[in-house]
Amino acid sequence: MTDVVFMFEVHQPYRLDKRAYEKLLEKALKGDITYSDIEEAILDNGLNKLVMERAGKRCYIPANKIILDNINSLKNSRKSFKVSYSISGVFIEQAIKWMPEIIDSFKKLVDTGFVELIEQTYYHSLAVFIPPDFNELREQVYEHRSLMKEVFGYEPVSIENTEFMYNNDVACFFERLGYKVVLTEGVDRVLGWRSPNYVYRSPLCSIRVLTRNYRLSDDIGYRFSDKNWDQYPLTADKYAAWLASTPGDVIFIAIDYETFGEHHWPETGIYEFLRWLPFEILKWEHLSTSTPFEAAYKYPVRDVYDVPPWNTISWADERDVSAWLGNYMQHNAFKMLIDLKPYVDAIGKPEVTRLWKLLTISDHYYYIATKFGSIEQVHSYFSPYKNAPDAYAILVQALSILTNLIAQEIMKNPVKIAANIVLPDNKAFHFYAGEGMYLGIRAHNLKEFLELLDRVPLESVIYHLHRGDIQAWIENVLGLKDLSRRISEIAMQKVDAETKKSLLIKEIKYFLSSNA
Repeated sequence: MTDVVFMFEVHQPYRLDKRAYEKLLEKALKGDITYSDIEEAILDNGLNKLVMERAGKRCYIPANKIILDNINSLKNSRKSFKVSYSISGVFIEQAIKWMPEIIDSFKKLVDTGFVELIEQTYYHSLAVFIPPDFNELREQVYEHRSLMKEVFGYEPVSIENTEFMYNNDVACFFERLGYKVVLTEGVDRVLGWRSPNYVYRSPLCSIRVLTRNYRLSDDIGYRFSDKNWDQYPLTADKYAAWLASTPGDVIFIAIDYETFGEHHWPETGIYEFLRWLPFEILKWEHLSTSTPFEAAYKYPVRDVYDVPPWNTISWADERDVSAWLGNYMQHNAFKMLIDLKPYVDAIGKPEVTRLWKLLTISDHYYYIATKFGSIEQVHSYFSPYKNAPDAYAILVQALSILTNLIAQEIMKNPVKIAANIVLPDNKAFHFYAGEGMYLGIRAHNLKEFLELLDRVPLESVIYHLHRGDIQAWIENVLGLKDLSRRISEIAMQKVDAETKKSLLIKEIKYFLSSNA
């Protein structure tokens, strides 16, 4: 027997608005600006609503109906029809807001018992690359898990990272979160001579791995309506025959759900293909359909799928992460995003945190890719902007607006931020005894800095004080200009080193206590 596993990726990003500053100015002229005003300014919700409604009418509603009809037609047969969906949190938000009947149609599918829902990051984001220690990835997975339970009454046991981004560390992290199966791409350079059509596991833990058969998936996802393709037209019986002739235990087919009606319009025959495909597949005695979890535990693990962190894979472009982090613009924008996170965490306001998380959405960085040939055409097809530099400018504009908001929040309660922020090592204060003489001691916030002043040698404190290192860190990293100025005055006093250190400690203690 061979099980065919269908997984449909269901995602619509929040697209950003190039008029964000103009919209904020208009709001400012009318009165105070709220957090919701800032979110509304950053997002192009006119376009987001248009896309959701269009895709709902062309894809989600009709495709869900076809699949529901097929499930119901076959549920009492010897072989039933089963599928799985991975639905992003931001998709659900938008569907609820602008076309709630989409969610109702998905609920009907889940209620059949023949559908598995797959976990993913709530924001369909690049959380996996945000330090430290997969904390943001955990948060967004848990947020998605909560949403699945709230909306569908469902607790997923299978998981995919955004865009099938995967390595050994990610797999074992997901296992520690309690998931049983992880879905990813069947990459030729990883598989080598092996087939994607078997159950694998991580080499570092026991979580089971299903790898996408990208050739058979892309026959539907990309080539279905290509009249220049030598296999055009693709019919349900032809595709079922290809599946029947494919050796292996599990044929994992994963495609964007928008394939049905949005990427390939109804007049291409894509609806008819979807309508008849289950029946054509199940005509073959050795073929059946199942969900990812069922297939992963129906068959034995055949081998390990070894992907070290430095070779992280995905299902896009060259099967790496260059679609999102492949050029200077992408890296620069992503660094801006990461640099803001400690301040967002220290502020601790859900509204600010949400604005930051909205900018983790992977699509923002995908639009900035600079590729060539057919890959460039794919990026251009999905992007709402003219080109990569425009997409970069619009994302940086949104990040700048968030930066200004964070600066305002710091001014409201500077001691809370300075005392409680947990800066990454590259932003922490590193103590030296002299030029090139690193002590291996660092402070990640002002409270920790104060505690360390009693531990580090006196010469280290004076070295940094006279060089202006302490003042620069307090002003440029913590945003405390007045405190930095007062410490500069201490540095210029004509007193002995011990007195300067005492004055420094006294000034910081006074700041922390008087602003508490």
